[in-house]
Amino acid sequence: MRKQPACKPLCNCYFCEMFFPRKNIAPVFCVVVIFIFSSCSSLFKEKEEKEPLARVGDAFLYKEDIASLIREDMSTEDSTLFVTDYINNWASKQLLLSKSKINLPEEKLAEFDRLVSDYRSDLYTRAYVEALVIKAQDTAVTTSQLRQYYEREKENFKLNEKLVQLRFVGLPSQFLDKEGVITKMKNWEDEDKNYLDSIAVQFKKIHFNDSIWVSASRVKQEIPLLTSLNEEKYLKKSQFFELEDSLGVYLGKVTDVLEINDTAPFEYISPDIKQLILNRRRLDYIRKLETEIIDEAIKKNEFEVYEKKE
Repeated sequence: MRKQPACKPLCNCYFCEMFFPRKNIAPVFCVVVIFIFSSCSSLFKEKEEKEPLARVGDAFLYKEDIASLIREDMSTEDSTLFVTDYINNWASKQLLLSKSKINLPEEKLAEFDRLVSDYRSDLYTRAYVEALVIKAQDTAVTTSQLRQYYEREKENFKLNEKLVQLRFVGLPSQFLDKEGVITKMKNWEDEDKNYLDSIAVQFKKIHFNDSIWVSASRVKQEIPLLTSLNEEKYLKKSQFFELEDSLGVYLGKVTDVLEINDTAPFEYISPDIKQLILNRRRLDYIRKLETEIIDEAIKKNEFEVYEKKE
């Protein structure tokens, strides 16, 4: 005998008619209903997890927006002050933004919207192009390539400051054998170099590589007793100098000098030449990339220019 639903006397229940005749469907339906409600519950929960800190009109500032800005080394007081200041600054900007949209002329707002759009596009495209350049660019530059560029552009490499080649040492005030060091600094034979190297730990400063070019400004940083007032006297070709104060003495021998507007030596300017070559390669690659992108878009019918109608 067919069992009647409990609600039969009360109503014409569609669900009961569906449940009771087909007992095998009821468990499936219950599972579906439970799944739907649990899914909705999880969705509601995700929305609730975004904890708002402040509101201005329809704009909200959430806790997660500011969480990454709080450093671990901040004290409770510092972090509280930081959050308060951040909220106030955020609110000020939101309120000013709202006022500006109301009070600025429409043409000005449209102009700003265009600027924002252009800036966003520039950020995206620049980041993408730079990633392609880094991936594809050849950064190897041979000495031969550097030399060829230097010889071709030599007239453009004029110095804007004095360069010197020199060797020098800084001795502490209590150093005993200053005269011996002076003699060896002037002679500069192999045995003199070896001896000075062997006692180098006693020096305050040391620079024995007199084959490299150094700017006069750098030399004055390393030797404080050299100034703009006395550099002409001491930073001369073949000049030996001794500068002393209460803290110690500096002994130096200048081997060569290049003045302002002289042609920069290859060894000194080669790092700049390398950067120039790499920059040129970069620009050439970007031009090629832009051309290829346009050509490909034209072939795929993704880009076309309409002729202006008369």
